[in-house]
Amino acid sequence: MIDKNKFQSVIANLKSSGNYRVFNDILRERGEYPQAIYYGPYNIKNIVNWCSNDYLGMGQHKVVLDAMHTALDQTGAGSGGTRNIGGTSHYHVALEYELAKLHNKESALLFTSAYVANEWTLIALSNIIPDIEFISDSKNHASLIAGIRHSGSTKHIFAHNDIDQLESILKNIDGTPCIVFESVYSMDGYISYMDEICDLAEKYGAMTYIDEVHAVGLYGETGAGYTQLLGLQDNVDIVNGTLGKAFGCQGGYIAGDAVVIDAIRSVASGFIFTTSLSPVVCAGALSSIKYLCSEHGVELRKQHQNRATRLKKILRHKNLNMIENETHIVPVVIGDPVRCKQASDTLLNDHNIYVQPINYPTVPQGTERLRFAPTPMHSNAMISDLAERLEEVL
Repeated sequence: MIDKNKFQSVIANLKSSGNYRVFNDILRERGEYPQAIYYGPYNIKNIVNWCSNDYLGMGQHKVVLDAMHTALDQTGAGSGGTRNIGGTSHYHVALEYELAKLHNKESALLFTSAYVANEWTLIALSNIIPDIEFISDSKNHASLIAGIRHSGSTKHIFAHNDIDQLESILKNIDGTPCIVFESVYSMDGYISYMDEICDLAEKYGAMTYIDEVHAVGLYGETGAGYTQLLGLQDNVDIVNGTLGKAFGCQGGYIAGDAVVIDAIRSVASGFIFTTSLSPVVCAGALSSIKYLCSEHGVELRKQHQNRATRLKKILRHKNLNMIENETHIVPVVIGDPVRCKQASDTLLNDHNIYVQPINYPTVPQGTERLRFAPTPMHSNAMISDLAERLEEVL
């Protein structure tokens, strides 16, 4: 029989520290995004969602839904198996081809999530290159940290964007160096020093692995991310991306040289031994990518940046404790977990504004925050109302 005391102790500690996670029960309304329905403890009401990663609203776009309806009627619900045993449909093949083309790479590989893609690619690299040594930015995502840890390989950590420390580490590596970093860091909205990192990688013969999950679809001429925006697509060896944010669907992927992707495909257990993505999801993602590669995507990206710029300008004018950055992410630091949760609850219950509190361990203790994600669908009135209510609550 299981001893529940230890489990109860964990929950009690999380609640007392203000770090207990509450999942708000919301229902997205097709055609009404970013509006949603909140099923609260006392009532049901309409709210405005300010924290969704569906950055461009593609999760409800007609071209995506039409593609998914067609695939559902054609193929049914699931894929029917792992990629190796019956679970590779034409939709998977076409989507991987499109992703490779998007990132100017020879090949791409789909995973069930970008987290899984990060974790198992890094583990696979350690099996393929026994003397690999990972050099990781200190602000890297939990999936990158997990992949490096579970690989069992030697790891080095450099302070966020500290290029001098990165070079110092590279000078003293005996094995095969692999620099692991992100383009857009989602909690602060900072961008990495990609140019400098790629220069150091070339100088010291290091591999480069970049996570672009908060940049794909949003930056670059065709939405390939910050590496495209900066002209660095050919300077990174492996790029990781997601289908679950700007593309509005689900799943993750990597892209790189054909032989590299083929070897990872052949040894990554997290890819091999799991049911593949539904063809329905692949069809939606494929349609979303093609749409965002077109002139329609260019316009959506402009609107997205316009909304973020407008919100930042108003919050800055109100002297709120906003983290300044160059991206679409708008974090407002509260600095206390209990107060952060209280602010979130007040905005939701009293003002119909939904923004999830971001507490430890997602961010360091003392930097708890509300992170806002404006979209092209957030109107001027919504932005003004948010700024007024946020100032009032804080």
